[in-house]
Amino acid sequence: MSKRQLAMVMDLNKCIGCQTCTVSCKTQWTNRNGREYMYWNNVETKPGPGYPQKWEGMGGGFDDQGNLKDGVVPSKYADYGVPWDYNLEDAAKGAEIVAQQDIKMGPNWDEDAGDGDFPNSHMFYLPRICNHCSNPGCLAACPRGAIFKRDQDGIVLVDHQRCEGLRYCIAGCPYKKVYFNPKLYKSEKCIFCFPRIEKGLPPACAQQCVGRIRFVGFLDDKEGQVYKLVHEWKVALPLHPEMGTQPNVFYVPPLPGPPKFDANGKPIAGSDRIPLKYLESLFGKDTKKALDTLEAEMKKKKDGKSSDLMDILIAYKHEDMFRIPQPKEKLYKIGRIAPEPAAAHGGK
Repeated sequence: MSKRQLAMVMDLNKCIGCQTCTVSCKTQWTNRNGREYMYWNNVETKPGPGYPQKWEGMGGGFDDQGNLKDGVVPSKYADYGVPWDYNLEDAAKGAEIVAQQDIKMGPNWDEDAGDGDFPNSHMFYLPRICNHCSNPGCLAACPRGAIFKRDQDGIVLVDHQRCEGLRYCIAGCPYKKVYFNPKLYKSEKCIFCFPRIEKGLPPACAQQCVGRIRFVGFLDDKEGQVYKLVHEWKVALPLHPEMGTQPNVFYVPPLPGPPKFDANGKPIAGSDRIPLKYLESLFGKDTKKALDTLEAEMKKKKDGKSSDLMDILIAYKHEDMFRIPQPKEKLYKIGRIAPEPAAAHGGK
């Protein structure tokens, strides 16, 4: 268990699926061969199979007794889908643009598909990164001890000096947010942009989010918005808490939306466009309470009354969304914290 835990909250009612977070992550971290197919940050459409395809049925995580469950390693081609190239040089000369491969599927292949029949179709966007869990399935599964949590912030990292590419970590992660780099023969994953964190900056995905949906801070910081959303208002919930890994990425669930329409095009009173049962399958039994709180506070704001919760979620000031301490000194090394200077212990 780490001394402190850095966490992220994402407000799904504000996510527009623009993929700016995905692009910022790829631009920042696809800096070596073998990472091309990886999306440490992805935005998938729900309901839908997600990325990798049908990841929610691939096992991993823990059972009710705390035992690690069997999992599978997704196929690079069948489940992730690899980036494809186009004949851009020929297209510049006037040729029709065509893909160089026989495309079967790819990331976001099902974007905006959702579920339901018109006019009662529905969907919402679900951004995903590594959850930097308090009880990581990847850490428990690795026989080499190559996965560890940093004491200072709980970020989960891979020690490449110990990793031998056995891929048990991928099978053990129920969210399938660990990837195998075939060029390095090592596992890789979202690192919560820890080099930025160490400089007092938010992760690239959060910094660049145009919808201002991402809040970053420590779970024990009572003045921070992450603490207030998770512990005070209790409207930020973990994804699939039943998987037993205690994730530290939380979501403000999407409101059910407008009512459904009957065959005559009339609204059906009391109906939910996004089924509550489906939202509960994602975010657990506290989903209804969270939605009720959100709707009550929205009504207060609409009626001209004050609402601290709505003020937080509106995010008037971008900088208020991030509570990341400025480091006093450059004490960090990759994955480990360096000893404090001798003067801190009374030395000279």
